[in-house]
Amino acid sequence: MKQGWVYILECADGSYYTGCTSDIDQRIGQHEKGFYSGYTSKRRPVKLLWSDMFPDMDQAIAVERQIKGWTRKKKEALIRGDFTGLNELAECKNQTHCRNKKI
Repeated sequence: MKQGWVYILECADGSYYTGCTSDIDQRIGQHEKGFYSGYTSKRRPVKLLWSDMFPDMDQAIAVERQIKGWTRKKKEALIRGDFTGLNELAECKNQTHCRNKKI
């Protein structure tokens, strides 16, 4: 199976776009040129802030979907490589949802 890349772009309006691809250089070029009409085509230029390679596309797609559900703060912690901060932001802070949370 083909390897996959997950990436986060910063758009001209300051928003983030998360995607995945099997060819990161080609895909970033497509975003920069507005090759596909969609979110980034109307928010150019874009800047690659973070990327990581995964052994197969299925794993890359799963990670992309996970990151897309994250808050902006969690994405920024990932971009900075702040894994301690990312872990803290991932902790459940809602006592009704967290069985192991100390009150």
